[in-house]
This record gives sequence, C-alpha cells and structure tokens, in this order.
Amino acid sequence: MASKYQLENNLFYYEGSDVPHNKFDIKESQAIHEIEKELLTEAYVIFFDELVESTIFDEAYFISLHKRTFEGLYEWAGRYRDFNMAKGDSRFCQGEFIGSSSKKIFQELKDDDYLKNFENSDVKVFASKLAYYQCELIALHPFYELNGRITRVFFDMIVAYNGYRFIDYSHVSPEDYIDAAIECVQFADCSKLEQIILLGLSK
Repeated sequence: MASKYQLENNLFYYEGSDVPHNKFDIKESQAIHEIEKELLTEAYVIFFDELVESTIFDEAYFISLHKRTFEGLYEWAGRYRDFNMAKGDSRFCQGEFIGSSSKKIFQELKDDDYLKNFENSDVKVFASKLAYYQCELIALHPFYELNGRITRVFFDMIVAYNGYRFIDYSHVSPEDYIDAAIECVQFADCSKLEQIILLGLSK
C-alpha cells in the first residue's frame, strides 16, 4: 500500500507502505495499526483517570497526549512536524507555521476557558465550540501521524470534564467523518462536524 499522505520527505514511511518507521522495525500495516489501537485504548483509561478540576486543556496537555500515548512506538511522538503535508486535495498547515498557528488556536481556547464551563450549558452551543476547535486542529494537523485520533482523545477529555460521555462517532460512517474533516481543511466549514458531534454527545 502506498503512503496515504503526500510528503516532502518520503523517508518517513517504509518504502512502498503506509507504515511509519518505528522503534520495533515493524513493517506490516495491520500489525502496526493493532499496536496503535491498543496504545490508544490504554491511553483513554489513563488520561480519564487523571482528570481533575485543575486540569488545563492547553497546548502542553495536547502535546503530552500524543507523546505519552505513542512514545513507546515512535521516536517522533509529541513532536510537531516541520515539513509540508497534504492528503488528496487537502493541504494542511505548512510546516513552518505549525508552531505559531498552534499557539494562536490554544490562546483562543484559553480565552474560552478551555471549554471547562459547559456542564450545564446548551448542548448545541457546546457542540458548536467543540466542532470549531476540532476543525482548527484538523486543519493544523501538527504531528507526523495519528493526528485525528489524538485530537479526538483531546476533545473526549474535555467533554468528560464537563460531565458528558466520550463523543460517540458510531452513528456516522468513516467516509462521512472524512468528508466533514475535508470541509474543515478546504473550506474552514465545521457545520458537518458540528452535527456529528451534537448527535454524539450525551450525559
């Protein structure tokens, strides 16, 4: 299988595959995806158990989720990319602007008090806020790989902090979620993602 992203430096993946270079030199796609899935499942339990009233959902926290989840498998876990990346017709934030763009997003999130006061607010307003920031991070695509999954972990911790269950995406097909993500990247339109999140939120 060819790599799924167009990169400036194709040495990131093993030749002719979608498998990133890893600490165990695993080259089989199914095997590496199973390990990633197991690490993510374990991470959910750990990060949920660590949630306290003083938890701050800032950039450092976001980066730590990626690093702590995947550092046993990948050297680059928790590192922002410094090269350009695209997927199909979607071009993500240019590598040289990742740092500055991330700081802008998280400053805005800080101004929104990290979405920590929505336990008793209108669920539609909460879904709108969640979709907006999730769209921003989807378009940023800051890490080498595993951006979508760690972004969902991040917002699942925010909704859990506010007394909700983790966002349920089972009602939407992977294709429809990808379409919503593409609209975020290409058109800065988070309306489809907002509907997906709204339907997936429950106490």
